[in-house]
Amino acid sequence: MVTVSTLKSTSRGYHHGDLRSALIDAGMNALESAPLEDISLRQIAREVGVSATAVYRHFPDKRALLAAVAHEGFERLGAAQFAAAEATAPAMRFAASGRAYVRFALANPALFRLIFTYGEQFTDDNRDNLAARLLRAQTTEQRHGDPDEAERLSLQAWALVHGLAMLMLDGRVTADEALIDRVIDPATLFIAQPRPGSSNEESP
Repeated sequence: MVTVSTLKSTSRGYHHGDLRSALIDAGMNALESAPLEDISLRQIAREVGVSATAVYRHFPDKRALLAAVAHEGFERLGAAQFAAAEATAPAMRFAASGRAYVRFALANPALFRLIFTYGEQFTDDNRDNLAARLLRAQTTEQRHGDPDEAERLSLQAWALVHGLAMLMLDGRVTADEALIDRVIDPATLFIAQPRPGSSNEESP
């Protein structure tokens, strides 16, 4: 079972540097120890060691802070997927990135849920996100540059890994390392659908 958080810790007391980043890190750490509804900007201010007024200069309300935490979480999710993909052979990269997606969710359950509650929608306006770039590039490569088929496969793969992550987080399925590997199997991820008028014997 994957339980080790991938979040970096924030030391108490803020002295200089990037306050906005320090507040986001403190927000991430707060997610691990308190329910979402109990987190407040004043609490974050105390954790970092600044006044509430200093926090409001960067985040006018709690929702703005949570949106920033969600955005950073999405970037870290993408970075985890990218690192996993880069560490394996090309034919295994998509499966590796998918498995990393599920393992990130299990290691950071509160952050993962926040990403899809307060985070950006997956639209054309933010398709430069690292996770989105990786997904798009790998599915396009698998389909030899066919963008329509790549879009279908990327959504299919995302539904698979996100669904598995949520089933495990909700306790519907045992959070088991071996099961993640079996479900996200590169031998079955890319099953091409024949186009209308094409031969059913077309190779995937």
